[in-house]
Amino acid sequence: MTKTLAINAGSSTLKWKLFSMPDETVIASGLVDRLNLPGSIFTVKRPGAEKYKKVEDNITYRLAAAMVLSHLKDSGIVKHLHEITGIGHRVVAGGEIFSDSAVITDETLQQIKDLAEYAPLHNPIQAQYIEIFQTLLPNAHQVAVFDTSLYTDMPKVNYMYPIPYQYYKDFGARKYGAHGTSHRYVAERTAEILGKPLQDLKLITLHLGSGSSVTAFDHGKVIDTSMGFTPLAGVMMGTRSGDIDASLVTFLTKKLGISISEMTDILNKKSGLLGVSELSPDQRDLEEAEDKNPKAKLALDMFANRVVRYIGSYVAELNGLDALVFTAGSGENGIGMRERIANQIGVFGVNIDHDKNQVRGKETIISPDGAKVKVMVVPTNEELEIVRDVTRLTTPHSKY
Repeated sequence: MTKTLAINAGSSTLKWKLFSMPDETVIASGLVDRLNLPGSIFTVKRPGAEKYKKVEDNITYRLAAAMVLSHLKDSGIVKHLHEITGIGHRVVAGGEIFSDSAVITDETLQQIKDLAEYAPLHNPIQAQYIEIFQTLLPNAHQVAVFDTSLYTDMPKVNYMYPIPYQYYKDFGARKYGAHGTSHRYVAERTAEILGKPLQDLKLITLHLGSGSSVTAFDHGKVIDTSMGFTPLAGVMMGTRSGDIDASLVTFLTKKLGISISEMTDILNKKSGLLGVSELSPDQRDLEEAEDKNPKAKLALDMFANRVVRYIGSYVAELNGLDALVFTAGSGENGIGMRERIANQIGVFGVNIDHDKNQVRGKETIISPDGAKVKVMVVPTNEELEIVRDVTRLTTPHSKY
């Protein structure tokens, strides 16, 4: 047995899970929140133990990583840090360079840094954590797992934009997608639940949360996904607009007297469910208010409508559908939103059994018995997918 650490780093948070491999047991997990801010919060959870919490001002990226490793050793979760033989890092942008996860080398690390212009809020920080863990655990294998790698080989007809071709050649202007690690795990797990090879199935996976995306799998291959050059595109989200007319950006910058950068910030952080409802980006808040607040109901209806549009177009691209799969925060827990969506696509043979749908965060089939299209809830597990890739790429003859 080996111990492998999954690292999911953001600008203000560090999420992690420690697994025993290859049995895939979670030994411990944790979160460092409010990094580089007053009141930074360090928490650790482990089976059979009380949650550990510590508040400390201005925890830096380096200190956060050091605290994770120190706690693992000081609490006896590991006897020696060298027991951790692998570290998998979620990296947002892999461009067209990385069609698969990759073992970290000096060249790989530099490429991750060079790809920062495609994910300026993520790649630089994730590269920094790779360097930090190289210092703290120099003998551990490190692997980068890219959000975009699942979509590298989509059909060109779907990843190209109808703009001058030279922009693709010169600048890499194409659809890259996101949430790839989640969609990959969910598709593979769906096939296992159905007892069929993924290569025999036509699937649409719905990663619905604060950020949301829809991906279509045709016999094991991704043929299309809703997010685009950045995660701003696609369906409406918690605070992101999703697809809009590009000319609206120019129109509004002139009307508001602001820059394109400021408008992009509005589309990312002040739009979506929050922008329409003027209440909250959280579907739970809007569901509580929708009976008395027309804007809350409108926001929820718009969200479902945008998801339905993508489902309909992908069913056409797939020329059929075997399973529709809900995952992530709203997908796994949004009983009402699942019904809202399914009720609009019965024409495709999609139906939900009301009683079966009364579940939150549980792996299950919620369509009626014998339904042509299986409607499923499959909780995502990106960290497990990450450590599987670490094992696959660093362990000879692994089962992955």
